[in-house]
Amino acid sequence: MQITHHGATTGVTGSCHQLTLSDGRAMLIDCGLFQGEERGPDGARADRLRVDFDISRIQTLIITHVHIDHVGRLPHLLAAGYRGPIHCSPASAELLPLVLEDALKVGFTRDQTLIEQVLAVLRQRIVVVPFGRWTPIASTADPKQPQPRLRLQRAGHILGSAYVEIDAEDQRIVFSGDLGAPNTPLLPAPQSPEQADVLVLESTYGDRIHDDRATRAQRLRAVIEHALGDGGTLLIPAFSIGRTQELLYELEGLFHAHGEGGAQARAAWQRLQVVLDSPLAADFTAGYRRLRDYWDAEAIQRVQSGRHPLAFEQLVTVKHHQDHLRMVNYLAHSRQPAVVIAASGMCAGGRVVDYLKAMLGDPRHDILFIGYQAKGTPGRDIQRYGPRGGYVMLEGERHDIRAQVHTIGGYSAHADQQDLIDFVTGIPTPPREIRLVHGDATVKTTLAAKLSERVPTSRILIP
Repeated sequence: MQITHHGATTGVTGSCHQLTLSDGRAMLIDCGLFQGEERGPDGARADRLRVDFDISRIQTLIITHVHIDHVGRLPHLLAAGYRGPIHCSPASAELLPLVLEDALKVGFTRDQTLIEQVLAVLRQRIVVVPFGRWTPIASTADPKQPQPRLRLQRAGHILGSAYVEIDAEDQRIVFSGDLGAPNTPLLPAPQSPEQADVLVLESTYGDRIHDDRATRAQRLRAVIEHALGDGGTLLIPAFSIGRTQELLYELEGLFHAHGEGGAQARAAWQRLQVVLDSPLAADFTAGYRRLRDYWDAEAIQRVQSGRHPLAFEQLVTVKHHQDHLRMVNYLAHSRQPAVVIAASGMCAGGRVVDYLKAMLGDPRHDILFIGYQAKGTPGRDIQRYGPRGGYVMLEGERHDIRAQVHTIGGYSAHADQQDLIDFVTGIPTPPREIRLVHGDATVKTTLAAKLSERVPTSRILIP
């Protein structure tokens, strides 16, 4: 067998991995979009979208989760002629058409008829795979050989996220997809596989340790109270899927805690609005509510106690573009304290850009990053240069950064270094080979050194 990587080797985007059996038949795990610097220079970006590998032998596509850097090239794969099944978890099957509809509108066409035609092909190809159940895939050329099989296990990254186990040719190959942290709100923590001869492991935060949940909640409260103190807005660029819903869950917890506090604290927090200004994020939040069966025990208990962690009283949802523009103008010039959650998470487009243009130059406002900012994105520039009073280019215009800039790493939906090490060391017999993907070069090198200490019998590769 052979593993080939068609992305996520020089950074954290474009995840796409091919497992080719000895008879030449192949399986594809994810088909994601490149973002930030990984898109390449302007003139070459079309090449980064193109599916430039042979798909004639690919018998199945397996989706780990529906983030755009794992599924964004799927329309290109279909356009290239792929007509095989698309295996994914039940929740991913419901969320995937929403993600790709938005991606098609942004990157391809506004023609709704054409979009519906693509989505119809997509829905025909989806094969739902329940968690924890072995499913036969990819028929073998030799009838005497056992048929390869697939099993999805919960990854704890976003709703529906899975790591992939494939049994083929007397080996078990595990593709981690993106792993979540054990203390991620709403979702059960990932458990290590019972076996992995070869492990393809993400390494996004392989060089650092996140804040624990209590610490990050304290830091979030402190940043919010700054907005309460001076009538400013706390702007949080957030990814529509996963991060937004976890953040809403944590905000509901803060409102609930202050509601049980003193009169002064209650009055201050009652003035605060939480504005979800992203139609896609709103759609996914509704999807999270519908798919409550996949929440963890803590979240289900919160609902059973009569609370509404994703639909609380202070939450305002902005859908229409004109309402969005009015909200930007109102919050930029009034002294209404507010928390605004808007996409995109790396500030590379979307409604968050309008807020940034209106608010970056005003020290009353705060920008809070809770997710990974890839190199070459405006988010990375604001995060890096904002604390030094620098500037950022937004849609070709220079904007000085006078707003305060904060980062809380604990809200990342990715496992940190210790979580990744625990995932590997939790496998009863260490993998023969570990291939590190989905991380910057220095991060992968750091994690490789740590893993070499903990599992010295495993061969660590950086493709």
